[in-house]
Amino acid sequence: MFSKVLIANRGEIACRIIRACQKLGIKTVAVYSEADQDTLHVRMADEAYLLGGASPHESYLNASRIISIAQMSGAEAIHPGYGFLSQNPAFARACQSEDIRFIGPYAYVMENMGDKVKAKNLARKAGLPVLPGTDEAVADSSATAAAWELGFPLMVKAAQGGGGIGIRIINSLDELKSVMQQQRTLASRAFGSSQLYFERYMQGASHIEVQVLGDEHGNLVHLFERDCSIQRRNQKILEESPAAKLTPEQRSRLWEYALRLARRIGYTNAGTVEFLVSQEGNIYFLEMNTRLQVEHGVTEMVTGLDLVELQLRVAAGEPLPFTQSDIHARGHAIEARIYPEDPETFIPSAGIIHSFRQPAGKHIRVDSALIPGYQVSTYYESLLAKLICWGETREEARKRLSGALDMFRIEGVKCNIPALKGVVDHTSFIDGTYHTGSLSSMIADTARRDIEDEAHPLSENGRKEKELAAAIGVALMLSTNAHSELDASLQSKGASPWKTYGLREQMLSRKLGSGSWRQRASGSR
Repeated sequence: MFSKVLIANRGEIACRIIRACQKLGIKTVAVYSEADQDTLHVRMADEAYLLGGASPHESYLNASRIISIAQMSGAEAIHPGYGFLSQNPAFARACQSEDIRFIGPYAYVMENMGDKVKAKNLARKAGLPVLPGTDEAVADSSATAAAWELGFPLMVKAAQGGGGIGIRIINSLDELKSVMQQQRTLASRAFGSSQLYFERYMQGASHIEVQVLGDEHGNLVHLFERDCSIQRRNQKILEESPAAKLTPEQRSRLWEYALRLARRIGYTNAGTVEFLVSQEGNIYFLEMNTRLQVEHGVTEMVTGLDLVELQLRVAAGEPLPFTQSDIHARGHAIEARIYPEDPETFIPSAGIIHSFRQPAGKHIRVDSALIPGYQVSTYYESLLAKLICWGETREEARKRLSGALDMFRIEGVKCNIPALKGVVDHTSFIDGTYHTGSLSSMIADTARRDIEDEAHPLSENGRKEKELAAAIGVALMLSTNAHSELDASLQSKGASPWKTYGLREQMLSRKLGSGSWRQRASGSR
């Protein structure tokens, strides 16, 4: 086992990795930016070193500086967490060349899965069904013919994309040329490659992923599946395990497909194979994330395993301490991601957290880096906390999560807890019938209910107010397509994705009228 590990990340995931290291008696090295010098992960680590300025490129993306600190501090391994350098094969190779263990899969595996077109072709060769789409990057000269052949609605996707970024849905050929231009600019700035490909958009599908774990001795297991279908702009905000809407046959096929692909590419350490399941029950490979997922805690709650500890052990050359038959899922777990954003407009909120109260109790878990005085800045996409609740049944877990959201308090910045509460208590979430396109209707329904609670009986104006609230809820969810040109322009100027999103949402708010949907509907200012 390693004696010292450097954590090349920040926030709650850095704290999570440090706790796993402490449990194993491993000393930890934290790195931090000028904006993060007083944060919790810096205080928790045995050693901490300044990377550079506040921007990610000066700090958490500065690969050479991170490796230099690892060498100077005597760290034998680097855990990248998620985001930043976690799926960067060049960084993994640089670690290897300096005899530092990168805690993750091999660089060539990351390269294969990081190229979405190549990943689809490898999945097809492994016998997995894939979404109808192009088998190679699309040139501008062949885009019209390729789009016409696939049909609409159609997704235009960045070949090197990830994290829900670089995806646009179009409904006709009239949109194709301008969207291709915008997406090439965005993909080039965000991922260093302007290559795009097409996939058929599947309406009403569910996003299901399977956690896999492999060691250096040829052992490979799955740790069951998670349903990640509650998404905003292709980014997850709620996850649960198991996926209640699956049949036993679908569940077994998903596990088999995930293991088949992982074996084909020689996967080691923790990774996730992602799928779409259509309303008709058909399964399609989507992509593979070659890192620890944000939502790994959901799997830990139902299996009782520590995924970060297992990552460390596997990277140190130890075999997995179990086989597939030894792993069992018990009960149900649901996670809610708490972000600093206005729950009504979704505009990001920055500031200093003066105080907070996290829920506590049996089967309630909070992963966070919150401390009084924590500064929420615009330099990083800021996940404040992850709230995970377990229950013997799905409904028990859901009710526990709903109650825990009621108890969670954060003072100093706005956060999305009320929006999460509305989703968790929505009928389509309660009965498990939601899909990747459900969130807009959930927001609209919550808005309508709030208005009905505040004003009875409904006048003609009240009816119009309900319709306006519903329209705003849908418009907010569709704002990515409405403002991708703004995204590309701002990111080309070096603006952070979080700041870009905030400006985009402010533009949308001005289009719809001043104030929140609640203020507009009630007539108050």
